[in-house]
Amino acid sequence: MATPKLEWRGVSKRFGANKVLDGLDLSVAEGRSLALLGRSGQGKSVTIKVALGLMVPEAGSVLLDGVDVTHQRERERRASFAGIGMLFQGAALFDSLPVWENVGFRLINADGVPRAEARARAIEALGLVRLAPEVADLYPSELSGGMQKRVGLARAIAGQPSLLFFDEPTTGLDPITAGAINELIRDKVTSLGCTAVSITHDLHSARTIADDVAMLDAGRIVWQGSASELDHADHPLVRAFVTGNPAGVE
Repeated sequence: MATPKLEWRGVSKRFGANKVLDGLDLSVAEGRSLALLGRSGQGKSVTIKVALGLMVPEAGSVLLDGVDVTHQRERERRASFAGIGMLFQGAALFDSLPVWENVGFRLINADGVPRAEARARAIEALGLVRLAPEVADLYPSELSGGMQKRVGLARAIAGQPSLLFFDEPTTGLDPITAGAINELIRDKVTSLGCTAVSITHDLHSARTIADDVAMLDAGRIVWQGSASELDHADHPLVRAFVTGNPAGVE
């Protein structure tokens, strides 16, 4: 059996008396796109933060390409996570930096790429998300919400990652712009051959960008299947998401 690209094994995380993750088991195969669904407060963001090493679980482990990265030291973690890109909710751009420096931020500050080369690579990444070179010298405040999301995606893929995380990629966008972002994410994940993990409440987004879907509730995966199985799942929480009807869900 092939080694998963990313795996959570028995991961538990609590904040005081509140257990957010409760023995979470989940894996993502190489080259697959997984959407993580769930009600608010069920641990989706914590799941991602644990995977990124931003939080350390009380129990369990996170494996990247079969290597346990849970308790790695800073230098080891930097090496392990060098191939990871992240599109944050709201794009999370630096207002004081022009677009190209936002896109090339990691290249300059973490990878030591010379500024001229980083600018060229940033403009190339902007082209991949269908933004013209002229956008490079604008500031985030001069961009629409959809353009900011594209810049955030350009930043995520500028380092040619093998693993991408998306945190609510269409939140706050109108349906047309959200659809364009979904298609762009799907296209980039496919063309780059990346593995992807997305947090989303948007079922249309999940169906577009994901091959597989997992439902998180009370810190555990309660259902997992292909995106095409969503509409026919017999789990009450999945049915509630699909129909918008909370009947049967406590």
